[in-house]
Amino acid sequence: MRHSYRWRVAALLLLAAALGLGVSACSRGGEPPAASEGGYRDATVEPVKGTDLSRVILSPQAAERLGIQTAKVRALPAGAGAARTVIPYAAVLYDERGDTWTFTSPAPLTFLRHHIKVDLIEGDQATLLEGPPVGTTVVTVGAAELLGTELGVGEE
Repeated sequence: MRHSYRWRVAALLLLAAALGLGVSACSRGGEPPAASEGGYRDATVEPVKGTDLSRVILSPQAAERLGIQTAKVRALPAGAGAARTVIPYAAVLYDERGDTWTFTSPAPLTFLRHHIKVDLIEGDQATLLEGPPVGTTVVTVGAAELLGTELGVGEE
């Protein structure tokens, strides 16, 4: 089952490259990104101190091209056992080792990968054992492209 998700992530990363969120449009290490053909900056990738993660900051144009969409982390309805949270399944990403992640948006156009532990996937909802708190904004469309940008997929 994980194998098919890897192919989906790879396909989405290729789509990101086709949409123009490519090497010349990204910068790493907090440097200002180079201007793209349209004269605007697409993405900045800033390391998060004390972690192996990076913050991805998109230009409004890049977010629009990627079709970034978000949803809020919700609490599982009362009476469903231990306190758990729910996110749209579309917000769940798998890395190359099969670990699960989601991208949160702590500020407009700013995205940070957050490790999650999935308990159950039912339809289009993922119930979490561990993850961001209720009310946190998570990315439901464009997360694979953010992952590619963060990890430098497609860079020379």
